[in-house]
Amino acid sequence: MTTAAGVVLASGSGSRVGAELNKVYLPLAGRRLACWSLDAFAGIPEFGVLLLVIRPQDEDFAREVVGDLDVELVHGGASRQESELRALRHLSGRIGSGEIDTVLIHDGARPLASTTLITAVLEAAREFGGAVPGLTADDVVVATEDGTGFDGVLEGAVRVQTPQGFRAGPLLAAYEQADREGFIGTDTASCMERFADLPVHWVPGEERNLKVTYPHDLRVVEHLLRTTGTLP
Repeated sequence: MTTAAGVVLASGSGSRVGAELNKVYLPLAGRRLACWSLDAFAGIPEFGVLLLVIRPQDEDFAREVVGDLDVELVHGGASRQESELRALRHLSGRIGSGEIDTVLIHDGARPLASTTLITAVLEAAREFGGAVPGLTADDVVVATEDGTGFDGVLEGAVRVQTPQGFRAGPLLAAYEQADREGFIGTDTASCMERFADLPVHWVPGEERNLKVTYPHDLRVVEHLLRTTGTLP
């Protein structure tokens, strides 16, 4: 039987949020931020493997977050892409054997991705080869050539979110090739677009799937949890 793997990235420093510890371990409504993403993946039966990619110095926090969940811990690298590559190499034996057919990579700083969104990305990745959630960006404008004004709205722009999902074999191969060539992408999809031939299917994202980057983002996310009835 084949299964999907969910990879939650938690190996950044999150310095812009202004906290002394990694932002994915900050409290959010009584739990640490990363708990929300792990719980969402753990609630979907198709994910037989879960990884949390961490910094070595955060291991105590990570074990607290994992709790009783069956989650494998992997030490990340100096960049997002290196952390993703280390996660894929950790899974490489199971990818090569066919045990893992699809991998979804998610930013642990996006705590409110729903099980509905994660499932939609998984299903599209399995059908098309790759899937990325995003929201149409109708407020992105084009600057004039001299930089003194604006020249209309940029048509077709999309704000990309995570999780981003791809067939496991081509994903691992693309990241290994990127490593050999020294290519650093902006996200998972950018690496796949350069080194793989898989079509990337767009899945409608969620407005509440915000990324916690600055201190006020935590207040916004907690407000969303309360207004949507997730919290009492």
